[in-house]
Amino acid sequence: MTILPAIDIKDGKCVRLRQGNFDTVEQVAENALMTAIWFADQGARWVHMVDLDGAKEGKRVNTEIFLEVAQKSGLFVELGGGIRTMEDIDFYLEQGIARVVLGSAAIRNPELVKAAAKKYAERIAVGIDAKSGKVTADGWLQSSDIHFVDLARYMEALGVQTIIFTDIATDGMLQGPNLTQLYQLRGSINCTLVASGGVTDIEDVLMLKAAGVDAAICGKSIYAGTLNLMQAVEVCEGN
Repeated sequence: MTILPAIDIKDGKCVRLRQGNFDTVEQVAENALMTAIWFADQGARWVHMVDLDGAKEGKRVNTEIFLEVAQKSGLFVELGGGIRTMEDIDFYLEQGIARVVLGSAAIRNPELVKAAAKKYAERIAVGIDAKSGKVTADGWLQSSDIHFVDLARYMEALGVQTIIFTDIATDGMLQGPNLTQLYQLRGSINCTLVASGGVTDIEDVLMLKAAGVDAAICGKSIYAGTLNLMQAVEVCEGN
């Protein structure tokens, strides 16, 4: 199982939110590039980055920060937030981003997802963020009536190879991931499943691994010091 430490960017700063609430924004690091380099020093190969401003505004916002990390950190960058058009996708993937995450587009523009998956294969992921089992969009500001499992199956049918699932209720709360919903997903789709939200410590990481999850995004637990990144990488990715 791959460990992806996370860096969320708002107003050019490294922050974390609780349950996707923009009113809970908290700066957790001084510099995205230096944070990413530290992640690499701990053994990480990937970093998961989110353009929170982009997700809210529906366009690319903090572009320079993400490209700098991709070019200088030595990490593979997975990036989501504000990526709504093929032009956005082309731009980031041509500039060195390893994988882009489509979120709101999965609900509003499935044809874009299908075309992107056909063009870029494993470099396209779909982020499914759910609250009480229902999918949300626009940086978690808009809710829908779509069940997360139904959307995941549909995305896989369109050719998507990676699904990133976030239970908003657990995100940033350090109370453990929603294993029930992750087991539901694992039993419903065959593509790569990435868990996001709720990871507190190494025990949570081990439970995700046991659940058949392919990768885990860890954010607040690393910044709060409840998860040792080097240990998590060694346990999950070591030979």
